Amino acid sequence: MKRLALLLIAYCLLLSSCNYLYAEEITILYTGETHAMLYPCSCPKEPDGGVSRRATLIKQLKKSNPDTLVLDAGDFFGGGVMDEYTQNTQLDIKRTIINLKAMELMKYDALAVGDDEFNFGKEFLQENINKTNLTFLSANFKSDKALPFLIKEIAGIKIAIIGVTTLRAMDKAGGIRFIDPKVAVKQAIAELKKAGVNIIVVLGHLSEGEDLSLINYVGGIDILISGYATDKEGPASKVGSTLLLRPSWQGRRLGKLSLTVKDNKITGYKVEELRLSDKIKDAPEIISVMPRCFSDANCRKKDYLGKCLDPATLNSRCVFSEAAKVSLLIIAPKNCRVCDTEVMVNYLKAQFPGLVVSYLYFPNAKADKMIRDFGIKSLPVYFLNKDIEKEKAFANLIKNTEKKGDFYLLKPQFSGISYFLERKNLSGKLDLFLSLYDKDTKELLDMIKEFNPSIHFLAVEQENKFDAAKGNLEVEDYLRAVCVEKYFPEYFWDYIGCRAKNISSSWWEDCASGLDTNKIKNCAQCEEGKMLLRENISLNKELAVMFGPTYLLDNQEVFSSRGVPAKEEFKKLSRGKPR
Repeated sequence: MKRLALLLIAYCLLLSSCNYLYAEEITILYTGETHAMLYPCSCPKEPDGGVSRRATLIKQLKKSNPDTLVLDAGDFFGGGVMDEYTQNTQLDIKRTIINLKAMELMKYDALAVGDDEFNFGKEFLQENINKTNLTFLSANFKSDKALPFLIKEIAGIKIAIIGVTTLRAMDKAGGIRFIDPKVAVKQAIAELKKAGVNIIVVLGHLSEGEDLSLINYVGGIDILISGYATDKEGPASKVGSTLLLRPSWQGRRLGKLSLTVKDNKITGYKVEELRLSDKIKDAPEIISVMPRCFSDANCRKKDYLGKCLDPATLNSRCVFSEAAKVSLLIIAPKNCRVCDTEVMVNYLKAQFPGLVVSYLYFPNAKADKMIRDFGIKSLPVYFLNKDIEKEKAFANLIKNTEKKGDFYLLKPQFSGISYFLERKNLSGKLDLFLSLYDKDTKELLDMIKEFNPSIHFLAVEQENKFDAAKGNLEVEDYLRAVCVEKYFPEYFWDYIGCRAKNISSSWWEDCASGLDTNKIKNCAQCEEGKMLLRENISLNKELAVMFGPTYLLDNQEVFSSRGVPAKEEFKKLSRGKPR
């Protein structure tokens, strides 16, 4: 018996040591800036989102891994300037209360207090913190209701979640005193480290710049979930040792962070954005507390017009009537590689469910005649029949149209331009419009250099004075760059690549090593530099290019990209056969 007991003890010790060696898999599901978006979006492409789909997906993910946290980075109240579906205060409050109930049913572990949580006053916020079982967090204002942080133990690992609120909330907070977010988070982390916390998560309802400042100033933040999502930056990035996550706008996707933790430290991670598409079933428990609709915008059915009756009540319902036919004729180039009409067609179909679309492809005798008759200079062009005047939704579109004969033409600045009819085709020519101050510019220049594009800087001239997004500093950079291009053309790419990499540094001479910097400076500071920059940006003005990166292929086809295109894809696009 004694021997058996010793064997059992040894076995137990072996088990515990093995468990210690094994890595744990922890999941963090996260949202932010949902603005009480209860229903899927009215998007022309991927009409995703909705709290009932989100609830279903969260339940499925929790079932597959019980070691899961569910967090929100703030702005989950309705109302305010960022709420696309705001109606009036009374309805926005109702939508907010239902959203809180849905989040409660989804069993969110913690929510950061954002500035929009004060949209209906501090009393409303405090009252609803009391009413729900949800944990509201903010470390930088004093409240009997909101906590500065929360400690959760998951799979034996202590995880602290700190909330922090932007100081812009003070305008709505009715006298509540806020302290500097950096000071508040630093104090909280010091306290949490003493408590033996292993992983620090910050729900930072701050701007992107403030997020970066917080990470660099405080230190010790393992994960920061941003409260102000910017799709342009991508869903995640690494800032030093901190993982910065950006939730999907309006909760259209659910953020999922899978962590591998060994010896109480993060050893690996994977970030995913999971679509909340119509393939996900609605959660019955959410449907039971949610009105069918708040407005006509929530009633959608293909080829039908929807109307919401008894909005914002559990008796609300959608009634549908067959939509009137609206004719749309699109003239598009036959051999255009970058022309895409799908997004605009889907947008118009969402406004006019009875839309009937037909195409003419240029060159074609009928298309050629219409182009001449209507003075068309760019494609694609969209012709809406005058019968659209009878449609209620036309009131929202009319400012973006121009009436010509029996048609309403969409204005190019609204529908977009992909192909310039009056520009001569110069096969193989590539123009690139960019800012040296964009974060992806160095990577873009490295990718595109072999295609030998002509570079055009994103600056404008008004009354003999140049301007750019970052002001005079950016203009000065461009004046020096065009002077380098003139006098030292073989070093131009190295120079602008170096400046893009070190754009926050004022020591531009470091990028001009071996060059005559006095010659560059003299050129940039006199009329010669202005003349060169004026010539550099003349095509921007001609084509009305204001943002980048934008590309002009063969002197005719124009398109933009978000971030840096893959080299192989760009190669197919710029040199391959037309799609």
